[in-house]
Amino acid sequence: MPDTIDKDIGRSMGEARSVLKRFFGYDAFRRGQEELIEAILSGRDALGVMPTGAGKSICYQVPALLMPGVTIVVSPLISLMKDQVDALNAAGIEATLINSTLSAKETNDRLRDIYYGHYKLVYVAPERLESERFRGMLRHIKVPLVAVDEAHCVSQWGHDFRPSYMGISRMLQDIEPRPVMAAFTATATDVVKDDIVDRLRLASPARITTGYARENLSLSVVKNADKRDYLVRYIRERAGQSGIIYAATRREVEGLAGFLTSLGLPAGMYHAGLPEEERARTQEAFIRDDLQLIVATNAFGMGIDKSNVRYVVHFNMPKNLEAYYQEAGRAGRDGEPGECVMLFSAQDVVTQKFFIERSEAEDERKRNDYRLLNDMVEYAHTSDCLQRAIVRYFGEDGGEPCGRCSSCNDERELRDVTDQAKLVFACVSAMKQRFGITLTAKVLRGASDAKVRQFGFDSLPWYGRLGSLSEKEIVQLIHGLVADGYLKLTDSQYPVVQLAAKVRGVMSEGEQVFQRIEPQQSGGRTSSRSRSGGVSAVPPADAELFERLREVRKSLATREGVPPFIIFGDATLREMCALRPTSEHEMRRVKGVGDAKLEKYGEAFAEAIRVYVEG
Repeated sequence: MPDTIDKDIGRSMGEARSVLKRFFGYDAFRRGQEELIEAILSGRDALGVMPTGAGKSICYQVPALLMPGVTIVVSPLISLMKDQVDALNAAGIEATLINSTLSAKETNDRLRDIYYGHYKLVYVAPERLESERFRGMLRHIKVPLVAVDEAHCVSQWGHDFRPSYMGISRMLQDIEPRPVMAAFTATATDVVKDDIVDRLRLASPARITTGYARENLSLSVVKNADKRDYLVRYIRERAGQSGIIYAATRREVEGLAGFLTSLGLPAGMYHAGLPEEERARTQEAFIRDDLQLIVATNAFGMGIDKSNVRYVVHFNMPKNLEAYYQEAGRAGRDGEPGECVMLFSAQDVVTQKFFIERSEAEDERKRNDYRLLNDMVEYAHTSDCLQRAIVRYFGEDGGEPCGRCSSCNDERELRDVTDQAKLVFACVSAMKQRFGITLTAKVLRGASDAKVRQFGFDSLPWYGRLGSLSEKEIVQLIHGLVADGYLKLTDSQYPVVQLAAKVRGVMSEGEQVFQRIEPQQSGGRTSSRSRSGGVSAVPPADAELFERLREVRKSLATREGVPPFIIFGDATLREMCALRPTSEHEMRRVKGVGDAKLEKYGEAFAEAIRVYVEG
């Protein structure tokens, strides 16, 4: 029997590769895809943790085409469902969605068509699982696979917990025999992974984590900058490229969008306080490339499948690293270079603490939120490779420095701050490890402060020992020591500085401490194209052809009423620029050109290339 099973799996994987080529236009699976597909086709539950742009959807779409019946895909946002269904239909795959945008008649018609087996994939919002009619239909159709996208939403310890996701496991009671369950997310700590397995009732799932590093992204943290001035220069250097600017509050979004537009940089805005129709128009314009720049709160983005976002700038620091990496990861989904910049200021920390305190979460959840916020602040101050810091946060070996981020490309002098660090450690110890960074800095600075005098810290031998530095410089020094693991902060609204075990090596074993000291200037450091490695993979000689192909794509997308990236992604257009296919046979060599798209769009692109070559 095992030999038979192995042969069946081998045959299935051969068929899976055939499906991949026929419908999606690729010759081979990416890292992690084959293992997940093999597990699903063998009847095993699966949990896939793969970075944004790694091709998670292929992992359930390919099995869905090979398994009898209809696959149910639980997806959190209407926009994501529509993009996915449009892309599948464009590839010649029968798929549909059921959500609140449909009329009663449209819903009835689609439910009837699902019942009669007209679709291979059906996308639904988690709230739909509470519908008795929908669940009743599930009892009468064959459902071999349930795929859960953005699965971190099921975990109360994740950054975007959604109670409606709790209904997914209850849905299993209505499906006989029990379907294979496959859950996917881009970011999840070990705690969140375990929560996903438990809450979705995955049965001994195959767990595949392909790694969190995004080799096409360059990460940057910019401190001490005039944020608006920096942003204007940054956007103007990237004219014509799609970008997302995230801000922490609705007021900030509105002010920033108005400011950019007044300078001739048209920017749409998106936040939960705007009318639904306005949000939909803005999002649609951005997805269709009619609008290149959007300023938004974190209400925008999850499930946005736009592949050619070239940069994401966080005007304010987000609440935690999981949220940050999800949002930053919307750059470069097509695998082409993308930039992710965070503009940091101390006020950002105050804002995020306000949000935590204002929430109605229980004390345990608030403590967890403060811990996550502290991790985010450490990221902002670390001198380590930013990509490596993120990978380690998610529990993996950081590996070698990426060579692309602002830390790896930091040209400031690396200074020995061992003597200063020892003074900080001694002062924290003398203050009984019971006070925060700011008061510690005041003591070391020798400030004439009421609170310093109240606790008698002005009589400590460490009082004023760093008087040659400004309070801001001392605060940055301490934050750097926290980020590098010498100090730690408690998980509370007013974090207390404490000594970590790593201090012993400095105080007793002669280890040295090095930091890059932040220059005190208002302009801050820029993240120019030359520093980041650039964002365009089109050779200069092909830039004109690339623009012509974009025009063809835009025309076809407008005609069919879909976003341009549904026709072909930028990576496919760039490969056309390199290969210059002028026939159907040659077009088949281009990655991303499947049978259906070749038939519908191939000649239009081949003709544009012929005209360019002949001209």
